[in-house]
Amino acid sequence: MQTNESSQDSEIKHVIRSLCMMNNRFMNFMLDDNKEAAQVFLRIILGDDKIKVKNVRIQSFIQNIYGHSSQLDILAQDSKGRYFNVEVQRSDEGAPARRARFYSSILDTHFLQPGKLYEELPDTYVIFITENDVLHDNLPLYNIRRRIDENAKCFEDGSRIIYVNSQRRDDTALGKLMQDLYCTEPKNLHYQEFAERMEFLKYSKEGEEKMTDVIEEYAAKKAEAVAKEAAKKTAQARNVELAKDLLSEGESIERTVRLSKLSEAEVRELASKLSA
Repeated sequence: MQTNESSQDSEIKHVIRSLCMMNNRFMNFMLDDNKEAAQVFLRIILGDDKIKVKNVRIQSFIQNIYGHSSQLDILAQDSKGRYFNVEVQRSDEGAPARRARFYSSILDTHFLQPGKLYEELPDTYVIFITENDVLHDNLPLYNIRRRIDENAKCFEDGSRIIYVNSQRRDDTALGKLMQDLYCTEPKNLHYQEFAERMEFLKYSKEGEEKMTDVIEEYAAKKAEAVAKEAAKKTAQARNVELAKDLLSEGESIERTVRLSKLSEAEVRELASKLSA
């Protein structure tokens, strides 16, 4: 029993230590209430070293009583009252243009309080960090703002959408930040603000306890995989028994393959064993 517990504990530690910030849940823990790390993120992506983060929180649920609600991965506010929503997307399907548009609009509806003037609507930034270059122009960064078609001037409505291509991992500040997103060891990170947090989460008992839901998610996925494998083996065994019965009753190889759902090679091997 002790051996099993020790093995499980070792496996949990291995899972935690293999995580990087491109894992959505781990990124959340890295930035949760971590103003210094969030500040590094925003300063580098926006090219503004004067950004001062006031607060940052994860998994912010924004209720929309008239339509689709949203749960934002990371929501930060700076000293100027601007809001920054950061989303990590490993799947290309998770970062469509209209999703970015929707997130931008839901921030607007949430942060303009009743009775306030439109001029009081805070500036908002929706930032998608994508595993692949989903906009396909091989740029490290895509800054998206509304423009007037006739004169190409910016239409300054205070909203911006930014796509960050994490495949561009060069020696620039942004490239080093992208390198850090895929790094699993604190000692190899470029930015100390990330290293300290990762060290805490991966190598302290308190950090491990903080990531309970990550461990539970891993356990649930593992249990699901085990269950699927068991079901697959059960179905295979049932199909083998059916094939044996069919062959014993004189059914042809072709019909046995069709009814048992085994491959022709598997059925022929069973047939040879039965006739031996």
